[in-house]
Amino acid sequence: MVLVGVGTAGFVLIAATAGADMSGVQTGGIQLFVLGAFGFACLALVVRNCLLLASSAAVMFGIGSALIRAATVNISGDFSLMLVLGAESVALILIGGWLVHQAYAVGSTSTVIASTTVLDPFTAVAVGLWVYGEAALFTPVQAFALAGFALLSVVGVLALAKDPQPKEKTVLAKNGLAKNGQLRILIGADTFPPDINGAANFAGRLAHGLAERGHDVHVACPQHAVPVDDGAITMHPVTSKRTPFHPTFRISLPWQAAKEAEEMIQRIQPDVVHVQSHFPVGRAVLRAAQRHGIPVIATNHFMPENLIGYVPIPKPVRAAAVRWAWRDLVKVFRTADLVTAPTPRAVELLTANGLPGSPRAISCGIDLDHYPARQTSGKQVLFVGRLDEEKNLDELIKAVARLPEVRAEIVGDGSCREKLTALADSLKVRDRIDFLGFVSDEELVRAYQRADLFCMPGTAELQSLATMEAMAAGLPVVVADAMALPHLCDPGVNGFRFPPGNVAILAAAIDEVFRDPALTAAMGSASRQMIEHHDIGRTLTTFEDVYCAVSGISRPQPVSGVRSAA
Repeated sequence: MVLVGVGTAGFVLIAATAGADMSGVQTGGIQLFVLGAFGFACLALVVRNCLLLASSAAVMFGIGSALIRAATVNISGDFSLMLVLGAESVALILIGGWLVHQAYAVGSTSTVIASTTVLDPFTAVAVGLWVYGEAALFTPVQAFALAGFALLSVVGVLALAKDPQPKEKTVLAKNGLAKNGQLRILIGADTFPPDINGAANFAGRLAHGLAERGHDVHVACPQHAVPVDDGAITMHPVTSKRTPFHPTFRISLPWQAAKEAEEMIQRIQPDVVHVQSHFPVGRAVLRAAQRHGIPVIATNHFMPENLIGYVPIPKPVRAAAVRWAWRDLVKVFRTADLVTAPTPRAVELLTANGLPGSPRAISCGIDLDHYPARQTSGKQVLFVGRLDEEKNLDELIKAVARLPEVRAEIVGDGSCREKLTALADSLKVRDRIDFLGFVSDEELVRAYQRADLFCMPGTAELQSLATMEAMAAGLPVVVADAMALPHLCDPGVNGFRFPPGNVAILAAAIDEVFRDPALTAAMGSASRQMIEHHDIGRTLTTFEDVYCAVSGISRPQPVSGVRSAA
């Protein structure tokens, strides 16, 4: 690593002493570099070698930087050319980021970091030398020193690539907690409260529920803008950055997450690791645990459709993006000791997309005592969730427009809020639909109590905790007949299903529930009875059994009370 640092620093310092006048430079030459970079990337993907993948990513980054340089000086005064070069640079950098993920999947962290550190500036300088005419500005001594430092860096990278140490498993000493009837558990999550989404809510409930049973619970998650202060569990914030495609979701860069996860595993020495995603934090924690012989449970809350709307991907290529996203998930999770998903339908989805073995359905669970029965007898519909494309809230608004006596409350926020508000205005139902935005947990409970029916028109629900909460509060449900929602609705017993997109049938189903107050009450009672087997206590007990089974540890006895963070 010393060779890499010294060589790269010397190379960059010498390269920085020269600068060329780019006003007359043509861009045709750099396009040859772009084509070469794509060819190199294709070779790396075929060979699946960590050094080649990381090097191809670095080349993409370097050429992207050189293109940005050309775009910002506006070489020919052609604004359209500047836009093309800028767009091309963004594409190269995004592809480079994806290649970095592929490199981490097949090799060591040190090889990836060293390769990208060296070849990114080398490539940018090479473009300057051969395309921007900077070679003529170097003296023979500078040129010789440049070559020497470059060689030193390359030797360092090759040495790191040959080092087998990161691939070997180092079994950590047991921490001894299991002997006292407790487990030390590390939960790796890419979203965690105060984030508001199903995966974050489950991770939070799981962590606190396990801590209340006496286990020593640690959570690794992206660092929030406001630090999370929690006395029951030990938080380990991972360095993270905001994302341009989602207002609250934060992401940790793969190399940062890998480094911090490795240090975390050695410091905590958990009995078992439970990751909640295949994104950078979950991925890094999973791989670090496996390097040290620690058993790993992986739970999937991911559906590509839930994120694809945030990324500016043209619709014709979305299907290909979804297929790639599933392949990436399977590649990461296939090495876990056990993979779980919230529902049988979610398990089917995993196996259909190529996950080997026997994934297991374990409900995310619900705290039944937290949701008192509803207190009204009217015609108010409730929706709780993100106001995003896959939730199909426009269908509910259009259905309310067909039912003059029905009101609706919509709890949550998201990318489609303005569009949905405009739709309500255009249909002249704005006075009957209240957009409440994000609310506190106490206000959410009151919203369930005020409602008479819950509607979930979303088509990408792996379990739908909001629907489960509504059922716990004794509400009838009308849900889209899609994904896991049919598991929560027995037509005619606790509500109705409707074909996604069919507003007429949705409106008729809502009207049918409200046809008779006695029917509404009976369906609400049925919802409460149906949801009882999803009690969070059962979920916690099931995961305790799973942890002990994969760890080879005797079943710990639950301990009452909340355990303070160590």
